[in-house]
Amino acid sequence: MTEENNLKILSFFENIEKYYGCKTEITEGLYSLTESFDNHSTTWNLSEFTLIRSGYRKTGDRMMMEGEKMYFEISAALIVSFEQTGRNSFEFIEKYGQSVFRVTKIKFHYKY
Repeated sequence: MTEENNLKILSFFENIEKYYGCKTEITEGLYSLTESFDNHSTTWNLSEFTLIRSGYRKTGDRMMMEGEKMYFEISAALIVSFEQTGRNSFEFIEKYGQSVFRVTKIKFHYKY
């Protein structure tokens, strides 16, 4: 991953507090890369919660987001791609194996 992407991820987590109290949608998909990403061959999950807090777990190198009865982690060490896809929307791609990836799409329902 590039230094530019590392700085974007750092900025995302330095500024995530502004989303505390906001409805948060996390859509995650697991897929095995055959030749290219195929939306139809991906297993999808959707979670919605109000973001209460976030943090970084040094042991295990994980970025965390928490809501009431909801906890979600992204492996900082496995991120291969990060994009801001909209004003309050972001996408992480983690590589878990030679051809196994997890795409995480985060959308904050932010009123400002």
